[in-house]
Amino acid sequence: MQAAEAQRAVAAVRSTAAALDLSVEDAIVLNDSNRLVLRLMPCDVVARVAPMAWYDAQLEVELAQRLAEAQSPVGAPEPRVEPRVHERDGFAVTLWSYYEPRPSRALPPAEYAQALERLHAGMRQIDVTAPHFMDRVADMQQEVASRDFNPELADADRELLANTLGNLRRSIVDRGAAEQLLHGEPHPWNVLSTKNGPLFIDFENSARGPIEYDLGWVPEDVSEHYPDADRDLLRECRILMLAMVAAWRWDRDDQFPNGRQMGTELLSQIRAAFDR
Repeated sequence: MQAAEAQRAVAAVRSTAAALDLSVEDAIVLNDSNRLVLRLMPCDVVARVAPMAWYDAQLEVELAQRLAEAQSPVGAPEPRVEPRVHERDGFAVTLWSYYEPRPSRALPPAEYAQALERLHAGMRQIDVTAPHFMDRVADMQQEVASRDFNPELADADRELLANTLGNLRRSIVDRGAAEQLLHGEPHPWNVLSTKNGPLFIDFENSARGPIEYDLGWVPEDVSEHYPDADRDLLRECRILMLAMVAAWRWDRDDQFPNGRQMGTELLSQIRAAFDR
């Protein structure tokens, strides 16, 4: 977040916590990108906050609560308050449990894969309305086609992203793979290595689709430990993921640190994947 917006976001979190009788003397920044993540002390609660204009967290909170109740490996909403989205001064605030990290935060690939398999098993038991993962791809195609969203994107790179998204969208759908409720982005930044084991967080992009779509977001050495995945479909989903993230990094409003540099690197990875 920009500095001025971040200050207002922290103020919104402090006001929300005070209204819920949570003691806050300090707000430690854990992550700062398009959304701000804070550890509130001494109440020891994690707050996630972003402008309400784009942060629709209701599905995230509902899913995490239901999965936690089913003993799935997820970071749960803070139990001392009602699990919901709190609206304050134009910001959406959600409150979550804090988990102590394990001494070594490195997460073994096999353990990561086993946790994701357990998460998928839990998600198959939950009946909620969620978008199809291809809805996100369709939205991304529209943004890539518009210079208003990504004015700095070169014509050749725009063509690469447009062709990648369009061709893979058709190819993946034509495979007719089995689908279920998914995390949507179970990459390493969305899994905590805790003393309770690996715990998945950030469910705001949950969607329905094949499990290979989720596996496309995890490191290759993790997906190798996941049983019964369609390796050809996984390859396509991994390239699709690269194209989506690259498009986000070129969005005019993206605030990810070194986002343009990452966008350039991802475009190179897409070209290399097709060369292979």
